[in-house]
Amino acid sequence: MTPEQAAANAKAGLAAIVGAFAESPQTLRRARLLGLSGWAYHVSARAGALGEVRPETVAAAIAFIAPEAVIDGWEATAKTSAPVEVATWHLHELCAWGADQLGAFPRLTRLLELAGQVVDAVDAAGLTLFAAWRAMPVPDATPGARAAVLLHLLHEHRLGVHVIAVRASGLTPLEAIIAGPDGETGAVAFGWQAPYPHAGPLVRRLMWAEAVANSLAGQAYAALDRSERVEFAGLLESLSHRLTR
Repeated sequence: MTPEQAAANAKAGLAAIVGAFAESPQTLRRARLLGLSGWAYHVSARAGALGEVRPETVAAAIAFIAPEAVIDGWEATAKTSAPVEVATWHLHELCAWGADQLGAFPRLTRLLELAGQVVDAVDAAGLTLFAAWRAMPVPDATPGARAAVLLHLLHEHRLGVHVIAVRASGLTPLEAIIAGPDGETGAVAFGWQAPYPHAGPLVRRLMWAEAVANSLAGQAYAALDRSERVEFAGLLESLSHRLTR
């Protein structure tokens, strides 16, 4: 398994694990307790790690959510809470979820070791949100909490290199969504308004972008040797099945 293959294999597992946290009742409850819509919470919880920045900066960092939707969510949060406070609460919830849901994973110690090596190896140049999250102090040192944070960072890493690869391919974020598996449904979900471009001419560029994203992400997975990359892929698969079954 090459570093690029390891990055490609990790993509789905990381998305499933982070998605399980995002959809957990305690995470959704936090949004309600803060008096935020789900949309405003999503934007501020993810980008609040950037600190007090303008909403246009947030839109540029997130990239795939329509700028108008990002601005609406960011400004709605700012009326009641500082976005960095939302991100801090989100990190607390992530740690609590990790301690509860990942703490009993049989090979947690090994997962922590391998994931930590990859996270430490990431060159954060151009990966604004990843860098911001990696700099956030982790409030819980228990193994399950640390594992949740590391997997969140690896997912954020993948999202960041995907933005770079898509732009290098000549696609706009909207074009990449349209060319992807969710098409116009995905565009609507991310706040983009019609009319939409035709997907046909864009698909090949998106395939190229995925290969570039695998190559960029794979640079960090090169910190593991071949057997460790295979092992890490198996651990992610096992954990994602455990959480989503």
